[in-house]
Amino acid sequence: MKVLVVNNMAPFVSGGAEAMASHLQRQLEFAGHQAEVLRIPFQWEPATRIPSQMLLARALELSNVDHVIALKFPAYLIPHPRKTLWLVHQYRQAYDLHDAGHSNLPQGAAGEDIRRLIRNADDACFRDARKIFAISDVTQKRLKHYNGFESKVLRAPINDPEVFVGGAAGDYIFAGGRVNAAKRQHLLIEALASCNPSVRLVVAGPPDGKADSDRLHALVEKLGLQDRVRLDLRFLDRSEYAEYVNRAAAVASLPFDEESFSYVAMEAATAAKPLISTTDSGGVLGLAKHLETGWVAEPTPSALVEAMNAVFDKPARARELGKAAQSLWLSHDISWASTVQALIA
Repeated sequence: MKVLVVNNMAPFVSGGAEAMASHLQRQLEFAGHQAEVLRIPFQWEPATRIPSQMLLARALELSNVDHVIALKFPAYLIPHPRKTLWLVHQYRQAYDLHDAGHSNLPQGAAGEDIRRLIRNADDACFRDARKIFAISDVTQKRLKHYNGFESKVLRAPINDPEVFVGGAAGDYIFAGGRVNAAKRQHLLIEALASCNPSVRLVVAGPPDGKADSDRLHALVEKLGLQDRVRLDLRFLDRSEYAEYVNRAAAVASLPFDEESFSYVAMEAATAAKPLISTTDSGGVLGLAKHLETGWVAEPTPSALVEAMNAVFDKPARARELGKAAQSLWLSHDISWASTVQALIA
């Protein structure tokens, strides 16, 4: 079968959804299918450009394709008679982030027109889809709440579990993945200023933009933490990234209302590392359980201090929590073989 995976792309920005698409292509090929990834350019700023980009997706005509697996807005608007949605997320600024006051849509009638256009296009797409899977219960509930459509949770497998072998705990807490305000690495740096002097932090991964990088560097300098924080802000080779995880004392993932477990948390759990997260981190809390697999704090620097100190105050306890995180992750029995079978069936 010729299977096309469709996803969005922003130049020089790569994160979990991009890794998910490329690994899905590879696993489809392992299963005996021909597979390619089609990445649709999507620029959400200014928001007034969104309607024209929706039109571009809806106008595409795919030939020589037997099955489409679509991941994100607006790429999932591409029409095809045999289309399965594996929903990472919708355009959240038209949904929950709009309700929370964090939308980039214009104020007033213009913004409401764009929001209505997005929701109507989504509803039509969901009606036409052959099947709808959601990558987490958070995404599933959001889809049901705002659009009224049912879906089945199909969690994304970890891409390369064999590299996350774990190991002896080092002298740092690791925060990996994309760097931006929504991932909130800055909270860890602010908390570190009040932690025990022995606590260290490594933040590693590609910033979404220069402003995200500049913000963290300025914060480290302002707080005088140059000797306790390592900022490795670039796209890391997979072996480099895995080494950071495997040698960490704990791994922190603090996104705001994440859709999924998050790759960071899944990789940490695979390596038997305890997790640090926050009460509003959404899907991450499926793996990060307070005092069961790590520590879950309020999303403030002062609340995170206790969790970060605890990693080093009680190292034996931290190791126990890491092993519990690994057991919880393995209990979900998520594999690429079963995932591909569900998406193609």
